[in-house]
Amino acid sequence: MSVLCWAVFGAIVGGIAKAIVPGKVPSGWVPTTLLGCLGSVAGGLPFGDGPAGLIGSVIGAVVVVMLHSWYVEGQS
Repeated sequence: MSVLCWAVFGAIVGGIAKAIVPGKVPSGWVPTTLLGCLGSVAGGLPFGDGPAGLIGSVIGAVVVVMLHSWYVEGQS
């Protein structure tokens, strides 16, 4: 059950991050969910549970999406 919760939370956070970050970002729900989960771990764990964890997760996901966008743009 916890994996399903992580996936749903990652999809929500990844969608918010994709809406915030302009430019070329990965499309589809799988990359969005993966980047959201990665950002959630990177940004959410230091802040803990609750509203601070949600904000930290979104900030972490935005950073991960920006780094991924810069990497993809550098490859082309």
